[in-house]
Amino acid sequence: MKIDSQTFESLHAEYQLRVDTALDHWLPTESVNPVELHKAMRYSVLAPGKRIRPVLVYATASALGLELARVDGIAAAVEMIHAYSLIHDDLPAMDDDDLRRGRPTCHRQFDEATAILAGDALQALAFYILSHDPEMTSNHKARLQMIEKLSLFSGSRGMAGGQAIDLASVGKQLNIAELETMHIHKTGALIRTCIQLVALSTNQLDKGKLKILDSYAKCVGLSFQIQDDILDVVGNTQMLGKPQGSDYDRNKPTYPSIIGLDASREKAFDLHHRALDALSNFGEEADILRYISAWFVERSC
Repeated sequence: MKIDSQTFESLHAEYQLRVDTALDHWLPTESVNPVELHKAMRYSVLAPGKRIRPVLVYATASALGLELARVDGIAAAVEMIHAYSLIHDDLPAMDDDDLRRGRPTCHRQFDEATAILAGDALQALAFYILSHDPEMTSNHKARLQMIEKLSLFSGSRGMAGGQAIDLASVGKQLNIAELETMHIHKTGALIRTCIQLVALSTNQLDKGKLKILDSYAKCVGLSFQIQDDILDVVGNTQMLGKPQGSDYDRNKPTYPSIIGLDASREKAFDLHHRALDALSNFGEEADILRYISAWFVERSC
C-alpha cells in the first residue's frame, strides 16, 4: 500500500478509534467501586492523545498480514502501561508536572494518592489483558512470552529503569552514550515491546524477521525521543499538550543540550534512515512502518 499523508491520517484515525474502543472495553466503568479510582484511570487513559504505541502495534500487524482484531488487546495493554508511566512521572516526587495532554495531570485533577493507585491499577490491568484477551493467540507459550517481554521492558531493565536514570541525571552532564542508554530504557524499551508483542502473536514469525523488526524498533524508539528533546526547545505548550521547556527548566540532560539542535536533528534523521534500511527485506506491506519512522522525526507535537 502506498502511504501518503492523507492515507496515514485515515489509518491513524482508524487505529485511534480501535484502541480507544478496546480501552473503553477493558477499563472499569466510573459507576463501579472504587468510583474515584476508576474515574482517575479513565481520565488518564482516555485523554486525547496520538496513541503512538498502539499505532505501532497496528502498523506492525498490517506489515505481518495479521487481522487487527487480533492485536486490539496488545494495543490496549501497551497504552495502559504508557499511561501509568505518565501518571507516575508527573507526580511531585518525580517531574512535578501540572499539565499532560493539554489538561491537568492526574494528581492535580484528583490527588496524589489516587494518582499513584491509578497508575498501579493500570499496570496490573495491562497484564490482565495479556493473560485473558481471547483474540490474541491460542498459543499459551506465546502468551507467556508476551507477558515476559512487557514485564521486562516495563521494569528496572526497561522503562522504570530509564526513569530512574533520568531522575538521577538532573543537573549532571552526561555524555552521548549515557544519554542514549537513558533514552533506550525510558522510551525505546516500550516501543520495542509494541513490535515484539505483535511478532509473538503470529505464532510463526521466523527469527530473521523478528530481528529486522527489532532493529527498526530500536532506531525509531531513539529517534522519537530525540525529536521529543528537540520539541522541548522549539515546540509550544499548546501543541505539545505539556509545558514546553520543562526539561531545560529542570536542567535535564537532552540531545540539544549536549550536541546542539542541528546535530540532534541530524542524529534523528540518521536513525530514520537506519530504520528504513532495516526494513529493506520487506515489501510494500511495511510502508506504514516506513511512514511512521518519517513521522516520528518530522512531527511538531
